[in-house]
Amino acid sequence: MELQFFKDFDFTDFWNESTYSVRDYIEPFPEDDLIASIEEELGYKLPASYIELMRLQNGGLVDKSCFPTSEETSWADDHIAITGIMGIGREKTYSICGELGSQFMIEEWGYPPIGIYICDCPSAGHDMVLLDYSNCGKDGEPEVVHIDQEDDYKKTFLAKDFETFIKGLKEEDEFDNE
Repeated sequence: MELQFFKDFDFTDFWNESTYSVRDYIEPFPEDDLIASIEEELGYKLPASYIELMRLQNGGLVDKSCFPTSEETSWADDHIAITGIMGIGREKTYSICGELGSQFMIEEWGYPPIGIYICDCPSAGHDMVLLDYSNCGKDGEPEVVHIDQEDDYKKTFLAKDFETFIKGLKEEDEFDNE
């Protein structure tokens, strides 16, 4: 597959290849009909960069799990952390339409219905990363934001698009852990 978005990105040491990742996150590569049915179910067009990444590996835990922020969050003064990226599918627990996927977070945890929740965080549901369609409409290019359930669902801007978010993820040891 010729890459359109991640041509210059090195995925070495990006994914965490644990048995937990295989069991609860990684779905088979998504076909066009599955993507269309997921988009219809969720009511949003998935970003092309997200689809491209999921065609390389459809979800999983990540070793590059931290994204810098310009403001404090419930996780840290200068970054957020994710556990994994939800794949396109319905079969795995942590797929965007899986048991603990995007709709579950909206319906059961009260997260705002303004997009697709794509990354879970180490807080076990108390914060999430969202493809936010608030400014672009259901067919546009969503921003990536952090939603903090513990702070009245505070929204923190992370990246202008999914590709920028992925390329901006850093390893935890790059942050001061005092």
